[in-house]
Amino acid sequence: MYEAFFGLSARPFQLNPDPDFFYGSRGHKRALAYLEYGLHQGEGFIVITGDVGAGKTTLLRNMLRRIPDHSVQAAQIVSTQVEADDLLRLVAAAFGVHHEGLDKSSLLIRLEEHFRQLHASRRRALLIIDEAQNLSQRAVEELRMLSNFQSGTTSLVQSFLVGQPEFREIMQRPEMRQLKQRVIASYHLGPLDRQETQHYVEHRLRHVGWQNDPAFSADAFDRVFAGTGGVPRRINTLCDRLLLGAFLAERHTISGTDVDEASSELADELGLRPIAAESFALACDTPGTQSPEVGPIDADRITDLDNRVAVLEASASMTFGVLKKVLAALKGPRNTTPK
Repeated sequence: MYEAFFGLSARPFQLNPDPDFFYGSRGHKRALAYLEYGLHQGEGFIVITGDVGAGKTTLLRNMLRRIPDHSVQAAQIVSTQVEADDLLRLVAAAFGVHHEGLDKSSLLIRLEEHFRQLHASRRRALLIIDEAQNLSQRAVEELRMLSNFQSGTTSLVQSFLVGQPEFREIMQRPEMRQLKQRVIASYHLGPLDRQETQHYVEHRLRHVGWQNDPAFSADAFDRVFAGTGGVPRRINTLCDRLLLGAFLAERHTISGTDVDEASSELADELGLRPIAAESFALACDTPGTQSPEVGPIDADRITDLDNRVAVLEASASMTFGVLKKVLAALKGPRNTTPK
């Protein structure tokens, strides 16, 4: 509706996850490094958690588009509120394996055959489970059983578990102990900070041809950050409303007051309490809330260091997982028969 008014080629703040709009914040880059390093290892489970709207799905889709089809067959499952046997059928369907009319044992055999065929053609199976916090204990056990499929010392299938923050608590339960032993890396994706929030908004606008129309005042970005907590999906919702409001009022500028009004409207519509002025002042005065301004050269160095630290963190996490396995093996033989 407002695209032509501002000379934009498309809506910049649509809610549907789109990897074309991926913004590499510090947290998203580190999460991506964990995923890519874990994929390079080719075994075990990688766990990524984050609040609703933190950008987990966009992160996954951005990673998947960078994986060559000739080396990995990736399958993603979103509906996890199913029984354990139904989860296996979803896995089979996601990998394109015939599953109708098969009992559980036949289904597992068919899946293993498919994974071995991939291995023979020098491809690997990657299973991505979204909304992992909804998995039942039996469903988790089925996933662990799939990780037992091996060819020699090579795992035939690797799994990424992606869920909301409560999945971290679920992983600490005693009944999750066996799965937890196979997690080789985990990362929690947090919200954007004040500076990243502004960069995120500008990044999405530039992607659709933004030429500073509408123009955002500095306090407008302050208010966007304070009103959304730096959560990308909330930023999209608020900024889409801001552009619509500016279009209807035939304005080419967006101020902090405009953000306050749009935030209040959304709060009323969604039944939420609007952000109070004192809350905004507290957020801006809290140390660490707003990132310091840096020059272009310093920014490049910081980005490079962030990327290196992310890889080192992922590597250290993987190494720790290997050491745990070695120490467990030194304690005595383990029963490797799938339960």
